[in-house]
Amino acid sequence: MEARDLLDRYAAEPGRVAVVEPGVDLDRFRPAPGDRAAATRAARRRLGLPVDGYVVAFVGRIQPLKAPDVLVRAVAALRERDPALAGELTVVICGGPSGSGLERPTALIELARSLGVADRVRFLPPQTGEDLPALYRAADLVAVPSHNESFGLVALEAQACGTPVLAAAVGGLVTAVRDGVSGVLIDGHDPVDWARALARLLPDRARRAALARGAERHARDFSWHRTVSGLLAVYGEAITEHRARLAGRLGDPALACSW
Repeated sequence: MEARDLLDRYAAEPGRVAVVEPGVDLDRFRPAPGDRAAATRAARRRLGLPVDGYVVAFVGRIQPLKAPDVLVRAVAALRERDPALAGELTVVICGGPSGSGLERPTALIELARSLGVADRVRFLPPQTGEDLPALYRAADLVAVPSHNESFGLVALEAQACGTPVLAAAVGGLVTAVRDGVSGVLIDGHDPVDWARALARLLPDRARRAALARGAERHARDFSWHRTVSGLLAVYGEAITEHRARLAGRLGDPALACSW
């Protein structure tokens, strides 16, 4: 997306634009060892979440751009569609107000109350240390409903922990999430569409298990090592090109005479 902006808005030369995708710390964000179900229960206990039922997590800044309201509204839509399934679901909103969200820091809490789903939504402050990987492992799905994302590191972190991602098909998320393999991409932000996706995925344990395996494999392609190697290669090429141009200028007789 950013490469396209450079080309379209700044008329950059295509041959001089390189993309190096961000990476994730695969030593920190990884599936828990041992039995996955036991690890999920342990992670939920650690964070004070219900051990049974389904957990869908949102992690990020609480602001309109990140669209956590879409997930809250989807819970309300799911309750209309399948009250029993909605009754087994806990949505975790993890993060703090930021940007334009600072104007109404309690807006999301008020929205959950007004929609009658406050009992299904839990709010957690930003998590640090091992609590963040634990949250990803505690979830059956991680939702990234952003209106735009330059890439989507939350999606990568979740997948690296072996948790499938339900994401909006925008910006870098179409790269960070491999649709149908490591998660599911949704066109648009209609809560009904998101509720429909939840209704399909949550009860389907076999599909979620397949997506979890795909998520872990997909995340391995986005290590910090790969990102650093890519950056060094790009910078090395730029330095070599710059030195070649500088050598050419120094060898220009007209330029030498002007000195």
